[in-house]
Formats: sequence, structure tokens, C-alpha cells
Amino acid sequence: MVCIQCSGNTRVFNSRHKKRLNQVWRRRECEQCGLVFTSLEHVDFPTSMAVRNASGHLEPFSRDKLLLSLYKSLQHRSTAVQDASALTDTVIGRLLTQTQHSVINDTGITSTVYLVLARFDDAASVHYQAFHKV
Repeated sequence: MVCIQCSGNTRVFNSRHKKRLNQVWRRRECEQCGLVFTSLEHVDFPTSMAVRNASGHLEPFSRDKLLLSLYKSLQHRSTAVQDASALTDTVIGRLLTQTQHSVINDTGITSTVYLVLARFDDAASVHYQAFHKV
């Protein structure tokens, strides 16, 4: 990776794997200017995973679409944005264990979201169920 300030080469001097989020946190130092900064590596879902919809067509997986769906169901909570973000990571983690050959069925996504919401907030799961076939 290149330096964000001078575009010089960097070296990693600290690295930690975040298992739950499937990410790698790295602390880097530029060999030219000495700038120290943090990088976060994660999977690029739209190019790595696809969703098979009810008609059988494949479309790229969208974390944002999942986040918005969860947020709409959690709007009654004062911490809706934070909760939706955390639950999105939880759902994606569960989906990754269910995925075969990087293709997920849309019904698998909706059922996983519903189960996660049901354990977190009953009202949100009822709202989600009203707008999605579970």
C-alpha cells in the first residue's frame, strides 16, 4: 500500500484480524515521510458475492441495501443507525457461513435477517416481516 500523504511505500508494524467482522486492521508507517496511519481491509462484497433473486437472476450483493432494510425496521429505536450497522455485520457474518460458491438466495437473506431481528427486537422483526416474505 502507498502512503496517503506522499505516495511512498509503507510497512506494516501492527496487524489484527477482526474475526466477527471479517476484517483486518493494520497500522502502517511510510518509509519516506514517516507518516503513521491505519488501514482496514475487508471483503468487497459486490464483486465477491452475488444474490439469486426469485426469478433466478444474479445481482451483486449490496451491504447498503441490507443496511437500509434493517434501518427501516429499527426506526422506532433512538439508536437505529448504530443498531442497523451492527446488525448488518452480524447478518453478513451469518450469510458468509451459509454461502456456497459466493451465491446467496434472496430467501436465505430475508430469513437470516428476520431471525437476527427477532432475537434483537420483536417490533423490528414484525415490521421486517410485514414488508418481506419470510
